[in-house]
Amino acid sequence: MFYYLSQYLLTWSAGTEWADTLSPLRLFRYITFRSAGAAMTALILSWWMGPRVIAWLKRLRFGQEYADKAEIGGGLAARILSKRGTPTMGGILVVVALNLTTLLWAQWNTLVQLTLLSVVVLTGLGFYDDYAKISQQSGGGARSFIKLSVQGALALFIGLYLWYVPSTRSLITEITVPFLKRPVLTSAAVVGLALTVLTIVGSSNAVNLTDGLDGLAIGCTVIVSFVFLVLTYLAGNKNASAYLQIPHVVGAGELTVFCAAMIGAGLGFLWFNCHPAQVFMGDTGSLALGGALGIIAVLIHQPLVLVLAGGVFVLEALSVILQTTWYRYTKLRYGTGARLFLMAPIHHHFEKKGWYESQVVMRFYILGVLCAVVALSTLKIR
Repeated sequence: MFYYLSQYLLTWSAGTEWADTLSPLRLFRYITFRSAGAAMTALILSWWMGPRVIAWLKRLRFGQEYADKAEIGGGLAARILSKRGTPTMGGILVVVALNLTTLLWAQWNTLVQLTLLSVVVLTGLGFYDDYAKISQQSGGGARSFIKLSVQGALALFIGLYLWYVPSTRSLITEITVPFLKRPVLTSAAVVGLALTVLTIVGSSNAVNLTDGLDGLAIGCTVIVSFVFLVLTYLAGNKNASAYLQIPHVVGAGELTVFCAAMIGAGLGFLWFNCHPAQVFMGDTGSLALGGALGIIAVLIHQPLVLVLAGGVFVLEALSVILQTTWYRYTKLRYGTGARLFLMAPIHHHFEKKGWYESQVVMRFYILGVLCAVVALSTLKIR
């Protein structure tokens, strides 16, 4: 909105005595300026809304009163009891700050609209899941089939839309791989659609699995958002993308504003979510933010870079898949299920080994930064 208002005023003042006075409004034409403004706006908005949202959630009694069966089974019941009653659904704070800030500072092109729409859909899905957990007081939530169906339908819609529109068709039909200059596959719509669905659904659920310790998921999300802040800006800049030999996507620069807003909103939420957490993100936030990262990766033609940048999320998801698969295999083969880890997701494994919660979170942050550096290295190593 600020961009459109500034350009209207500049056009109106052209050739009048107001032209020199309003000339600083030309700054709104620069993505870097609007991204900085978006980050600060989202941060301040999160700080301002935080106490109010937390108080509101407490009044509604949207707190985590139920016992998490997985963590109790893993021997972490005492820690769960210490956090019982903490408000959940705090992802509302992040999503409101993120969407409102993006609408204020970005140009509303198709890429931005697709991303914001997806965030709203996944926020609704996460809210439904969180509310089901609270109302049932069982921690069960929505059935996995429902969650995967909604996520899959949304991802397929995005993939089909991008494939249908001529200007974005290459995002689906051409398959790019990090560290390689040229696509490894062309005219591969089926593979591209499958990769799109896997990226969005996988990212959404991976961030959801990571959301198990105070500040872990949101902190790692902020780190990955910094990577995509850089990548979206370069992808939207024709000269920079040509020099670095990465895919150029018209309009992708506006996603830089979205990433900046996500960083600001994420840092603002981390203020209240760091240990000891005053509020939990819940599926309301984790499904939406994870999905947003996956969607951005698809929109700038870098879905596989997300695997590198989000290495912590990949590790968390793989630990659950490996643990479940190995347990079922050994139970079927030997009659007794065996475990690869003391507990999954893997952050609980390290808790069981005696690490303090804050140690796990900080060390995963360090790992996340290393993954971010590897992801950014793909810009030059080609």
